[in-house]
Amino acid sequence: MAHHDILIIGAGVTGAAIARRLCRYDLKITLLEKEADVSFGTSKANSGIIHAGFHAKPDTLKAQLSVKGNALFDSLTRELNVPFRRCGELVVAFTNEEMLEVENLYSQGLENGVNYLEIIGRERLRELEPNISEDAYGALYAPTAGIIEPYEYCFALVENAVKNGVELFTSTPVTSIRKGTNGISVFSGKRLFQAQFVVNAAGVFADEISRMAGAEEFRIRPRKGEEYVLDKRAGKLVSHIIFPVPQPQSKGILIIPTVDGTMMIGPTAKDVDDKHDLTTSREGLEQILQHAQKMVPGIRSKDIITSFAGLRPAAEGEDFIIGMSDKLPGFIQAAGIQSPGLTASPAIAEKIHDVLLDDGLRLTEKTNYMPELKKRVKIRELTPEQIEQVLRQRADYGRVVCRCEEISEGEVVDAIDSGHSTMDAIKFATRAGMGRCQGGFCTFRVMHILHQITGVPLEKITKSGAGSEILARKIFEEAP
Repeated sequence: MAHHDILIIGAGVTGAAIARRLCRYDLKITLLEKEADVSFGTSKANSGIIHAGFHAKPDTLKAQLSVKGNALFDSLTRELNVPFRRCGELVVAFTNEEMLEVENLYSQGLENGVNYLEIIGRERLRELEPNISEDAYGALYAPTAGIIEPYEYCFALVENAVKNGVELFTSTPVTSIRKGTNGISVFSGKRLFQAQFVVNAAGVFADEISRMAGAEEFRIRPRKGEEYVLDKRAGKLVSHIIFPVPQPQSKGILIIPTVDGTMMIGPTAKDVDDKHDLTTSREGLEQILQHAQKMVPGIRSKDIITSFAGLRPAAEGEDFIIGMSDKLPGFIQAAGIQSPGLTASPAIAEKIHDVLLDDGLRLTEKTNYMPELKKRVKIRELTPEQIEQVLRQRADYGRVVCRCEEISEGEVVDAIDSGHSTMDAIKFATRAGMGRCQGGFCTFRVMHILHQITGVPLEKITKSGAGSEILARKIFEEAP
């Protein structure tokens, strides 16, 4: 057993951002994740929107931290070398009554400190989005909003944190927590971690972790959102994130361009009891298509290439729960981090930093802190001349593994060398399998590369961790 200064439970974007913010100090920091890789919980199903900050009610943590977090993404993504684009967002109204709500959002945004907001009419809206419905009346325009790949962002946060000394343990679920004489003891089965401070960033399970520790009692209600991914033809229909006028429980069904050229539509918002319910439904699909096509009629069902669902960790009161526990000294809550949690993540990390400072933790900056990550090779982004230069160093960048997304063998090798050992993790790290055929061409090719590099038998390779093996038996085995 080693003593840790800070132990973070949960390696989604919240826990990852906290680890990366604190890794610049001379501290022993450990990050625990119950899944087989980081971002495999709530974060992998995130819509990837960096919100402007006008949706949140004033005087809430959501409002304060989303606006502050939004402003941090330009420098943060430059350091981490992950794609980010400020494409702007539009809240589209179809009636005079909805325009009144647009005006309320405008006033709320100004109160929250959002810059460059505009209320625009029909003509300006059509200039910005030529494919918007002719029935659209006007909109709120927020140019500071942006889009990012949430899992790539999370991977980069953790990679940079580990590069700066953070210890990462995946497939390590917390089974019990006890207050000890030398801090807080956290158990994962028979494995024991002891820390001066423990940060609860456990997503939809944050209420269970808090209860396990004897800290605050609160309830996280999973809010399921179904989303659909459309191929790159549809991705050209819009250039901004398009919102309807929001509903009490959610921001509504959105149209979301991605940094890789595809489009997402969704999510739904349905409170569920099962924290493992990631099913999609015919009802959800019909609801999403109906609302998306109302805003952009050119969207077609045949453009859909895949669907998924995620669970937002909605806390009672709907605001974030952040701060030192009143019941257990050294236990810090970072719970209820639903939308706009991705946007707020760097600001949440700053707030946890301040909580630790206020509690008397000595923070001494490292002299060898390395804030930057090297940009990964992405063949699809290179000119022919650049590709030729890359191939002189490594021939495997010239062998295409995924035709839909133009992903090379070298990119898959780089992902595996970074520690990703499941098919989902390699997909998120490289986009191999995310195109129109959804892995029909590249799945076995990626499996074969993973087998060659790691030595893991093909029948032991998993989609997302133990229990999700892809092959039922050893390949090429004689049938009984």
